[in-house]
Amino acid sequence: MIISLIVAASTNNVIGKNNQLLWHLPADLKYFKNATWAMPVIMGRKTYESVGSKPLPGRFNYVVTRQTDWNPKSHKVKIASTVEQAVELTKETDCKETFILGGGQLYASAMPIADKIYMTRVHAVLEGDTRFPEIDEKEWKLISNFDFPGNGKHSFAYSFQIWSKKTII
Repeated sequence: MIISLIVAASTNNVIGKNNQLLWHLPADLKYFKNATWAMPVIMGRKTYESVGSKPLPGRFNYVVTRQTDWNPKSHKVKIASTVEQAVELTKETDCKETFILGGGQLYASAMPIADKIYMTRVHAVLEGDTRFPEIDEKEWKLISNFDFPGNGKHSFAYSFQIWSKKTII
């Protein structure tokens, strides 16, 4: 199974502040929906709460939390205590790819086991309290990049990037 991180991050790797995004990019939301549709998605508890404490429709939802008594209030959400356990649970879906949605701590713990990164790079330096880990170009290779300007609908210029983990031959 391919393990992919999917994220929108500013030039300085900020992904949010106070559990909220810092930009309005409708094309990114559409990209996210299309990439993750019908696939398993893994997110941390705070990320789950930031999307309204409801499972994302059209996807298999998994939430990672250390709170043993936490209740997602939905039978459509499965709970795991680690990202590795959540990845194991996603294998029962028989899907070819699993997406990790964040937040910052989950991205950091999943980076060593990830195969791909779907990054929307927001071309702005922003202040926030949550960051995406630095992409080490010794371990990762940029395999695709498409640039788009900011405009009336999109608050910043952005790029859709796909990174692949380099394999040792």
